[in-house]
Amino acid sequence: MSENAGAPEPPKKVKTEKELEKERKKAEKLAKFEAKQAAKKKAEAEAGAASGKSKKKEKAPAEPIPEFVDKTTPGDKKILVSLDDPALKAYNPKIVESSWYEWWKSQGYFSPAVDEEGNPKAEKFVIPAPPPNVTGALHIGHALTIAIQDSLVRFNRMKGRTTLFIPGFDHAGISTQSVVEKMLWNKEQKTRHDLGREKFTGLVWDWKEDYHNRIKKQIERLGASYDWSKERFTLNPDLSKAVTEAFVTLFEDGTIYRASRLVNWCVALNTTLSNLEVENKEIPGRTLLSVPGYDEKVEFGVITSFAYPVEGSDEKLVVATTRPETLFGDTGVAVHPDDPRYKHLHGKYVVHPFVDRRLPIVTDSEAVDMEFGTGAVKITPAHDPNDFDTGKRNKLEFVNIMNDDGTFNDNAGDFAGMKRFEARKVVIEKLKEKGLLIDQNDNPMTIPLCAKSGDIIEPLLKPQWWVSQKEQAKEAVQAVKDGRITITPKTSENDFFAWMSNIQDWCISRQLWWGHRCPVYFVNLEGVPEDQKDRSDTNMWIAGRTREEAEEKAKVKFAGKNYTLEQDEDVLDTWFSSGLWPFSTLLWPDKSKDFDNYYPMNLLETGWDILFFWVVRMIMLGLKLTGEVPFKEVFCHSLVRDAQGRKMSKSLGNVIDPLDVIAGTSLDALHEKLLGGNLDPREVEKAKEGQKVSFPNGIPECGTDALRFALCAYTTGGRDINLDIYRVEGYRKFCNKIYQATKFALMRLGPDYTPPAKPEITGNESLVEKWILHKLAVATKSANESLERRDFLEATSSIYNFWLYELCDVYIENSKFFFLEGTPEQKKSAQNTLYTCLDGALKLIHPFMPFITEELWQRIPKRPGDNTPSIVVSSYPEFDESAFNPEAENAYNLVLDIVKGARSLLAQYNILKNATIIVQALNEETYKTVTEQETSILSLVKAAEKVEATKDEAAPSGSVVSVVSPVCSVYLIVKGHVDFDAEITKAQKKLSKVEGSKKQLEKQMSVKDYETKVKAEVREQNQTRLENLEAEITGINSMIEEFERLKMA
Repeated sequence: MSENAGAPEPPKKVKTEKELEKERKKAEKLAKFEAKQAAKKKAEAEAGAASGKSKKKEKAPAEPIPEFVDKTTPGDKKILVSLDDPALKAYNPKIVESSWYEWWKSQGYFSPAVDEEGNPKAEKFVIPAPPPNVTGALHIGHALTIAIQDSLVRFNRMKGRTTLFIPGFDHAGISTQSVVEKMLWNKEQKTRHDLGREKFTGLVWDWKEDYHNRIKKQIERLGASYDWSKERFTLNPDLSKAVTEAFVTLFEDGTIYRASRLVNWCVALNTTLSNLEVENKEIPGRTLLSVPGYDEKVEFGVITSFAYPVEGSDEKLVVATTRPETLFGDTGVAVHPDDPRYKHLHGKYVVHPFVDRRLPIVTDSEAVDMEFGTGAVKITPAHDPNDFDTGKRNKLEFVNIMNDDGTFNDNAGDFAGMKRFEARKVVIEKLKEKGLLIDQNDNPMTIPLCAKSGDIIEPLLKPQWWVSQKEQAKEAVQAVKDGRITITPKTSENDFFAWMSNIQDWCISRQLWWGHRCPVYFVNLEGVPEDQKDRSDTNMWIAGRTREEAEEKAKVKFAGKNYTLEQDEDVLDTWFSSGLWPFSTLLWPDKSKDFDNYYPMNLLETGWDILFFWVVRMIMLGLKLTGEVPFKEVFCHSLVRDAQGRKMSKSLGNVIDPLDVIAGTSLDALHEKLLGGNLDPREVEKAKEGQKVSFPNGIPECGTDALRFALCAYTTGGRDINLDIYRVEGYRKFCNKIYQATKFALMRLGPDYTPPAKPEITGNESLVEKWILHKLAVATKSANESLERRDFLEATSSIYNFWLYELCDVYIENSKFFFLEGTPEQKKSAQNTLYTCLDGALKLIHPFMPFITEELWQRIPKRPGDNTPSIVVSSYPEFDESAFNPEAENAYNLVLDIVKGARSLLAQYNILKNATIIVQALNEETYKTVTEQETSILSLVKAAEKVEATKDEAAPSGSVVSVVSPVCSVYLIVKGHVDFDAEITKAQKKLSKVEGSKKQLEKQMSVKDYETKVKAEVREQNQTRLENLEAEITGINSMIEEFERLKMA
């Protein structure tokens, strides 16, 4: 009997018709449930009797889902199958993404919106897509670029701007030629020279067509809304015309010039490289490195000291080098003019030990630090950048000792024909034999490597074409400083200024066959011996847009002389044609309509790693050739690394093909892909091991939308992205949430629902409606502002949170009452709010997830008079100030906090039904909100039978509490629901166990010499454990006391 048995009973509350109806429905459901349970038990009993033993019924295997067949004709609008189709039960990216892209293209949605004269209808937004190389397949870095750029293009298109997103492909001279040469050798054991220039370039064109089509399909799978009618390729006639025009213009004004200088020579590729194409590898000392063309690894990181005999005496001059094989190119030894050790040798010579050459001893205070080493330095002007300047200052001879293939020429005497690193070992042996080798020691150093082939760069003296950069750099820097161009993030702007302040002239000629052949001709004067023709003299060259133009210019310049014109065999650096991309794609130098309408462009978006390769050169060439900046904004995104933060590399096996993420693939299939590349067999095995670590179960099917959203969500403005493929899979689950929420919403709306003409606030919305419309307004404001300022993390986060935590978790869940039990007016209002949120949320996320949003948006009803054919060309949601309602947000947040507190208590005390919740409200505003929302709270707390609001400050009898705020607490009546004696017994058993552990630990800590014999870290761990046990004991005792109190309440 209760202690309150003698108290008078409170008057019974008269139930409303609505409450009685609710109880009736509840009773009906309970009766049906009990009937089902009884039938189930009867069937189980009969089955047990028939078999003679109790046996659990085996679950029937699920019927396989039939394969979905999209019957849409390519280019037609997708045939939408009912969502009741078994294949559409769950989100399937393959089904959702089918057919839409071809339809978008066929409808011209990606073309700029122009008037009858071809002029943009509105403010323009133009992006040039960085042209991928036609060397293979796209990687995840390309996917990041497309995801970011296309999100911005789709956003701006929906904002009503005239958008142009220009696609194209880069011929990628060195990379493409290298890949095709390897393929040719692997298949036919032939070199390009066996085929000749014409046949070889024909073979490369065939390769280009194949891979161009592959890459184009990848791009389309990624959903890039390119205007394919304006597709460009850097070697096509219109862009080649721009390259020729740029070269001739810059040659004629002296910006392009000819000079013999040291270049970065790649023996493996047989061409020069710019400084940006060289990677520097730091080594700590003796290190063996693999070098293309050598079966054994080559040793680096060693400094070799040897002696040069001084002519006419027994004295020797000791020098040191990390490249002893270059001594054949030595033409002098430098000492400091003030070094007393060598003053007697000024003006004298040393004798070369292997070739017939005297080397002058020169004095040079710039080249020599007399405190370092022996104070004597060997000078190799034709094979070392520092020695090049020293040689010029001292008028030393420049002796080239190397052929283009990395073998020594006749200037190396008996070593002629020997490969450079084989010669290194022989030189050391011969120096030892002659008694000239002093010693060899470890030496930390930097090794220059070809970024394409991995070969060791060899400095060689060669005549090349150069672009003067200093003046162009000044103009480019000024354009950024005065705001004509902005560069974000700030770190990239700082990098830009730092690099431009120390810019060097740009070597643009390459000894290749695949590329733009230099439009310049050497004038072969009749009667001049070949060895006297100076091909490094700019004056002996004529640039021409055509051979005929060059002939006309030569007639004027070399009037009265007999000559022939010989076109330079070299091609231009790929980055030269890429540097013209923002205006060559608009058909410059012709004054095209596109050039007039769309130049300069709005945004150049790319990875920060090609800021200097590409962005800087576009700015300089744009200013130089068009007089305007090529674009107004540069946004540099992060580089994609693997989940462990490693750079993606084929040899590591962590390179990710975006199509593998979209469609999913097995580990075996990833292994198989490695065999189709150009990796060495040993590298293949290493890569396989890397794949096992990175993708032990293969790559799960994620779909395009999940991949795009993940990549944009990763874009935080940092330098690197450590891509975890399982995070992408998490966004696939988010896609499923969107898919299922839309299906559920369509069910709630019903087939006959028609939304109002405009999404206006009526004033009759319930609190939860006001709350969700406010949240939609906030998310819309955030998404618009974030995308305008390129804050992809904030944009994706605000949209994600709205969809998942506000629309799905709260509104769709919390509005069920209005749909099922509300008045017709309440139901209609809830439907209108649901529609407004669904339509707005799909549009908000469309730039990031184009396929699923089109699939679902096409299925929802449209407002009267809205004939928008596609979400692609719909309007992006704008901030609705009338929906902005912080008061409603605060009020409904209180409801959510009450629900959260109630659910927590119910879970803690394992109460599953018939619970009573009492909400204590200590001010009028809170009390008003709670009383008005009692029904809403009840609908959200499944186990609750009754929710009451009270202003009474006293805790209800037999209750436990969860404090929501200083003026609001949630009480759960536990008496009658909990067996307190059983709970106390369980707690006491646990208490006994914990006290036993504490006692045992205290015994260990009280042993003799504990403080001196036990390690400090062990003592610290024991002390922490003791404190935790004491805290646990306190908590259990408090729990027992609480149960005792509740028991007596």
